Amino acid sequence: DLAKKFPGAFDGYKIEVRESHQKTKADTSGTAKAVVASLKDLSDDSFEVGDIEKIRDDEGAMAFRVPEDALNGHAFHRYTFTSADGTVEFALEHNVA
Repeated sequence: DLAKKFPGAFDGYKIEVRESHQKTKADTSGTAKAVVASLKDLSDDSFEVGDIEKIRDDEGAMAFRVPEDALNGHAFHRYTFTSADGTVEFALEHNVA
């Protein structure tokens, strides 16, 4: 586990999490919550589960690169670490259409 081997590896970096699911899903993704719990150990950012950006509309989903034919059933996630000066970004994505 990266967070256990390298705690604080992204200290000073801002965490951002965006996830998109079909518009009938009201709650925050359990997958995103679980990944955030691990990512928080990599950074000193004060990010909380409530900071996860949920996308639940078709227009927002397509802007997030969800294929139109997957709008009724998809799971797209993006986790980003951005340096304080904005010059470095690390991102992890996992998408199911």
